[in-house]
Amino acid sequence: MKIAMVGQFPPHIGGVGTHIYRLSKKLVQEGHEVYVITYPHKDIKNIDGINVIATEGINIPGLRGILFYLNAKKALKKLVKEKDIDIIHGHYLFPAGLSAVEVGKNENIKTYITSHGSDMFEMYKNQFFMRPIIKKVLKNADVVLAVSNALKDEIIKTNVDKIKDKTRLYWNSVDIDQFKPSNEFKFKKELKLDNKPIVLFIGNIIKRKNVESLIEAKKSSKTDYNLVIIGDGPLLNKLKEKVIKEDIKDVIFTGPRKDISDIIPSCDLLVLPSYSESFGLVLIEALSCSKSVIGSNVGGIKEIITDDVGLLIDPKNPQDIAIKIDEILSNNELKEKFENNARSRAEDFSEVKIPYDELR
Repeated sequence: MKIAMVGQFPPHIGGVGTHIYRLSKKLVQEGHEVYVITYPHKDIKNIDGINVIATEGINIPGLRGILFYLNAKKALKKLVKEKDIDIIHGHYLFPAGLSAVEVGKNENIKTYITSHGSDMFEMYKNQFFMRPIIKKVLKNADVVLAVSNALKDEIIKTNVDKIKDKTRLYWNSVDIDQFKPSNEFKFKKELKLDNKPIVLFIGNIIKRKNVESLIEAKKSSKTDYNLVIIGDGPLLNKLKEKVIKEDIKDVIFTGPRKDISDIIPSCDLLVLPSYSESFGLVLIEALSCSKSVIGSNVGGIKEIITDDVGLLIDPKNPQDIAIKIDEILSNNELKEKFENNARSRAEDFSEVKIPYDELR
């Protein structure tokens, strides 16, 4: 069959892109044709048999979403006519989802939509003008996929007609052959860090990810460790200034990186202190590398972190974050227990399942 995906895709960095790539790769391996319509990027190219189409235009802050909706819709219409597409799959309710359902409805093509989290937990909840648009997407989609039970419940709460019947759980997955334990410690050697433990954060530097509380926790932690923050975003410079102004030692900002599978094995502990999170792909990537994890007691995070692989925290309490980091780093027996169980937990998320009724 011929499947058209719409959404973020490598070389764009992020969990949505990883999700689309793994599903697309699986489909190609099983003999299907896959086309991905994604955001503009100078390095867009076909990969692993996946046909990748960059939309026209440029990424303009503030207009990125609406421009992608318009350009993706145009590209999808053209693709449908040229390739006789059987299934359309939009990733993220807006803008990709809106483009997908509008073309799918007009062309009478079965349309799947995946909600990845912040579209419901942030956009739907906080941007009231977006609610009618998101409800339209949910109403017009034939099947709605949610990456965690918490997200599924949030979607059902919209009370869109027949939403409960057509909403399904569809976990993110991790490549356990790519993310695996290693004793090479490439990243630690690159940064020329001392022998202190490394506490790692990976993600967008935005308010929802709550990196500031992680830095606050560093100030009160009793354990001496290097805090490494990987990612980019609008709060990056502000947090760098905070570290300098308050003279917080051993905090390293690397900016965005693409070699995450080489970085995680060098760390001792990964922390995801988000205020809200639909899933937390980086958690299962860390678990796959046999690392202990700490995450907020919210959303999909609490569905991933069991009491034999890590600890849950109150994201609004930096002191709690500090205590939990100290608890793991100062207790070798506990840390080893978490590390010994981590890989097995990651294997629960290792299979890429094809969600389409037509291919079952």
